[in-house]
Amino acid sequence: MTVADPRPAQAIPLPPDLYGGKHGDRTLRLLDAMVNARMRWTAFTNRRDVAPRADDRRIRVRVVERQMRAHDNDVVSLRLAAVDGRRLPAWRPGAHLDLELPSGRLRQYSLCGDPADTRTYRIAVRRIPDGGGGSNEIHREITVGSALVVRGPRNAFPFAVPGHGSPATRLRFVAGGIGITPILPMLRSAESLGVEWTMLYTGRARDTLPFLTEVERFGDRVTVRTDDRDGLPTGAELVHGVRPGTAVYCCGPAPMVGAVAAAVRDIPGVELHSERFSAPPVVDGMPFEIELARSGDVLRVPADRSALDVLLAHRPDQPYSCRQGFCRTCKVRVLAGSPDHRDSVLSPAERADGDLLACVSRCAGGRLVLDL
Repeated sequence: MTVADPRPAQAIPLPPDLYGGKHGDRTLRLLDAMVNARMRWTAFTNRRDVAPRADDRRIRVRVVERQMRAHDNDVVSLRLAAVDGRRLPAWRPGAHLDLELPSGRLRQYSLCGDPADTRTYRIAVRRIPDGGGGSNEIHREITVGSALVVRGPRNAFPFAVPGHGSPATRLRFVAGGIGITPILPMLRSAESLGVEWTMLYTGRARDTLPFLTEVERFGDRVTVRTDDRDGLPTGAELVHGVRPGTAVYCCGPAPMVGAVAAAVRDIPGVELHSERFSAPPVVDGMPFEIELARSGDVLRVPADRSALDVLLAHRPDQPYSCRQGFCRTCKVRVLAGSPDHRDSVLSPAERADGDLLACVSRCAGGRLVLDL
């Protein structure tokens, strides 16, 4: 996403829940609204009426390595190899896997290993105590030897190298906590190609930062900033030193991504590429109901929750990925009711056919009957 806005940027301090917490923070809602508006405009101007072909490739893998990657023991990495020993499909920096867990849950994790390694994939998972159970299941039950199924790889956060798909001449990476995972392969790619780059890695404290040893091997290109030592960063501090001709790659919590987006608005000629690891808060939501046509179950969706959240509580294998309305993974079919479409990718024809993205879209009133 390329940011170009004539209005001046503000040095907006980040709210106290930068790394996950309260969803009612007014600053968070303001920043999320700005990011969402830009994402919708970019997606609309690049939208095609023909939906991209879904990659439903399923690969049986086995865990061949399991390591703790943060000193607080809340981040574990898994190295996965094909059960039959075959080479794995190629991937590029920014890609992720859909991981089918033994419970039936489907979760998405960024690939953080080496794209040149065709025999194994590496992912990392931060334990979230109240995060719906996927991360806890991995930390508690998945060990070396565990058999799993993955889908993909898929890429919703592609890396365009300066001189090889991007007009930028230098790179700036900003990672917050577990947001380092898609950034790591980008760092290695930029370094191997001799591209000028710098990085800011931020989190609550050093012991919460995964892969810190790997990151610090890049030397003074990397700045590590932690809240316990330096306080919460402002958006201006997150992009300090960014100038025209820079491509910014940012991944982490929604407030951090929003602060970076706001901070670069007044810098001409800056590309902003971002990925959030949490869903944006629901704005102006009204409660409604969803009926699952095949079972007759009726679920109530509160004003401050998405239809996807409610569906996942009822059936944890419901597929999803971006939770922001642009990847189509959570698409469902509406059989009756008046949808309030809030996505940024479905064409008018798709909406007329009954398609709806459960992660962001809602009901214009009453009840939606879904083909589930």
